[in-house]
Amino acid sequence: MTPANLAEIVRAAARSVFVDRDLDLSLLPDAVTVERPRNPEHGDYAANLALQLAKRVGTPPRELAAALAAALSAADGISSVEIAGPGFLNIRLDSAAAGALARTVVQAGRAYGHSTHLAGQRLNLEFVSANPTGPVHIGGSRWAAVGDSLARILRAAGADVGTEYYVNDAGAQIDRFANSLLAAVRGEPTPADGYAGAYIADIAGVIAGKHPQVRDLDDDAAWELFRVEGVALMLDEIKSSMAAFGTHFDTFFHEKDLHSRGELDHALTRLRDQGRVVERDGAAWLRTTDFGDDKDRVLRKSSGEWTYFAADCAYYLDKRERGFERIVMMLGADHHGYIGRLRAMAACFGDDPDVTLEILIGQMVNLVREGAPVRMSKRAGTVVTLEDLVEAIGVDAARYALARYSSDSPIDIDVERWTRAKNDNPVFYVQYVAARTANVARNAADVGLHRGEPEAFRPELLDHDKENELLKAIGEFPGVVASAAELREPHRIARYLEELAGAYHRFYDKCRIMPLGDEEITDRHRARLWLNDATRTVIVNGLDLLGVSAPERM
Repeated sequence: MTPANLAEIVRAAARSVFVDRDLDLSLLPDAVTVERPRNPEHGDYAANLALQLAKRVGTPPRELAAALAAALSAADGISSVEIAGPGFLNIRLDSAAAGALARTVVQAGRAYGHSTHLAGQRLNLEFVSANPTGPVHIGGSRWAAVGDSLARILRAAGADVGTEYYVNDAGAQIDRFANSLLAAVRGEPTPADGYAGAYIADIAGVIAGKHPQVRDLDDDAAWELFRVEGVALMLDEIKSSMAAFGTHFDTFFHEKDLHSRGELDHALTRLRDQGRVVERDGAAWLRTTDFGDDKDRVLRKSSGEWTYFAADCAYYLDKRERGFERIVMMLGADHHGYIGRLRAMAACFGDDPDVTLEILIGQMVNLVREGAPVRMSKRAGTVVTLEDLVEAIGVDAARYALARYSSDSPIDIDVERWTRAKNDNPVFYVQYVAARTANVARNAADVGLHRGEPEAFRPELLDHDKENELLKAIGEFPGVVASAAELREPHRIARYLEELAGAYHRFYDKCRIMPLGDEEITDRHRARLWLNDATRTVIVNGLDLLGVSAPERM
């Protein structure tokens, strides 16, 4: 029985109490919450529904709790209900009801943990969006892991999610990139505002090899060639690094397309129609101060040149016109000041930014080796890249480490910790359970121990304290996924998996799954194999939400 199942039973019991006492059913909440108490002696689950409802219905909390306890005690699967304190309900499940969850999970397979919690929501999730002027740095790596994990979690919760990478290929940074490539192929020093690093020489060499005539072209023609070809090569490399990292994007959206398709003019017209544009000194300004921004923002300069902010407006409108109801943007720590202007921009289009726009800010990431931050990349020169991170600790460890912490907290990734095969390495600790559960299943098959038919499963035999603890942990998974989706916090999945791994290790140490020697195989062995396999199902599903593998052997 999952907490969600129990919550439905509690609500049904409350409804029967309301009917018996002729109480107003409209006062009954649509959803009831049950939680695992910190102290196992207080039962399997606790509910404070009597405390929530007592004042509304004019009944003392303990009196209402007594009525709820009586109704609950008659429900299938409930062993006992005790009233604690001012009116808490401490609920214990019978072994059969608790143990039946193992069969439910195994039969659900990859679907266990999925729900319709966010069904009907259509979201655009934009993340990474690093300029195509160099390799993805370690800060972008964080969003590559967190963003991709969040997309998986949102989809598991029933949301319709489109993932997107915004390619900034129409600004001054692209000009500096082209200048840097041109200087490299000509053997000239890197421009003062240019890009350095071995990758610049690498890309310039590829372009020169493909177009040997480039050295004979005039400056403008050579510059344009390096601009177009350089961005294409760099973007291909970014796409390859994202794919190798397990990060998928449905769309790579190019800024230059906003310009070529006239979408900036379209956005400006729409904002004018909303009455939010004013002309000052020949420039077009958006009155973002109408919605709390610290100053109005220029959209088009008096020279006729568009600003970056105008492209931001056009891009937002494009997403909305593609049918996305909520735009979720994942930005770096240096973009915190953008929140006010972007919210004001959405309001200027006539949207409610609390509904249509969500901005998540990710803090800094450091790669630490031998106690000191790594500051330099062998290839990129001045920044540590995704490639450096993966080379140091591997894809699984990198994704898990980046997703394990709340994105609004800075993190240090210690190379030694994340590469050692010990329990203080969180990804090893969780993956070891994936491997151990698979190994148990293989060994069981070797000695002729099989789960048997589902209808022959005897869940009441899972009555050991450690079995109960593990079952309760398994039952929490759907709720953890739903809350991780709702709160945009993939780290909840990682922390949950570590708790589940601990519960499995304790079960494994106390409850023998395999028969000893010539010992006869019993229904208890089979029941524990169901529980073992249910644990692996949840570990596999949880790691998949983080984009991390669940090995069968380690």
